[in-house]
Order: sequence, then C-alpha cells, then structure tokens
Amino acid sequence: MKKILFASVLALSLLSCKKNTPRNGAAVENAVDNAESSVSGSLKSYRKEDMVDQIYYELIKNDKNLKALDDKIIETNQESSKVLNIYGETLRKSESFYLDAHNQAASIKDSLLKQQLDKEIKMSSDQYDLKISKVKELIAKVNSNSDNISNLYTAFKIRKTLPEIEKYQKAHPLKTDGLEKFINKQNQLLNELKNIK
Repeated sequence: MKKILFASVLALSLLSCKKNTPRNGAAVENAVDNAESSVSGSLKSYRKEDMVDQIYYELIKNDKNLKALDDKIIETNQESSKVLNIYGETLRKSESFYLDAHNQAASIKDSLLKQQLDKEIKMSSDQYDLKISKVKELIAKVNSNSDNISNLYTAFKIRKTLPEIEKYQKAHPLKTDGLEKFINKQNQLLNELKNIK
C-alpha cells in the first residue's frame, strides 16, 4: 500500500512540475524589478568573490584617486614584506645558531666543559638580544602600522561600498508575487496529498 501511495505522489509531483515549468520560469524572472545601478554590471558576474572588494574594484575603474590610493596600499604592503623578510632572515639564522649550539653542547659528556659552553652561548645570545632590541622594537612598529593601515583601508572600502550596495538594492527591489504564487501552488499540492486515500 505504501509503495502505491509513494508511486502516486511521485507521479503527481512529476506531472505538476512538467505542466507548470513555463509559469515557474516566469515567476522567477519577475522576482526582481531590474533597473540599473552603478554597480549592476559587476554584480551580474557575481561569483564567490568578496562582494566588498568586487564592488570597490568596480568603483576604482572610474576613480583615479581611488586607484592611486589602492596602488599606494599595495606598494606599501609589498615593501613591508620585503623589509621584514630581510631582517627576519638574519634574526632567524642567529636564533637557529644559538638553538643548535645549545643542543650540541647538551651532547657533551664532560660536565665542566658543558657548563662552560652553556655560559658562553648564553652570554653571546644575551649580548645579541641587547644589540637587536631596537630592531625588534622597530619591527613590531612596522607590523603594528601594517595592521592599522589594513584595518583603516578595510573600513574605508566598506564605507565606500555601503552606498553602492544600497543603490543596487533600490534598483532591484524584490517582489512578493512570485513567492505568493509558488506558495499557493505548494498549498494545492499539500491539499491533494492530504486528500489522497
């Protein structure tokens, strides 16, 4: 009995889908009033990209000042990476040396010699830490400035694109009639299914 009921429901739903295909397409096509906004073109090709960046880069195309600002941000980020890589490489090599020296000294069997080497390694490491304390402080400042630049630029892009998405929303108001028609169709099918015996 259950198999017959299931087959009947399946057949009814397939038939109702086939009969109403053109009407469903029309309901979907009429879901939005399509007027144009300044970012409509970029949003037609919407992919899973960041929408803020997508709209912002559409704005950049028509604004030399925004383009110059974006270029300056990109250039500063690239310079920051280069500068930090140069200093970072030297710092990493020195840190690696002291770690390796400490590990090798630990393998020495003569305890007096091992103690003496540990003292010498620590003294050299402490002296180096003093020498580079200003460098580390400045590196921290570069990183902090980079974070602040990124945060402020992100905030700027969001503020610049909020009015654009609002214009897009006004130019593409969503209608309710397509949904209401579809809900009516669903309700009819629900009633049919409830009355099947």
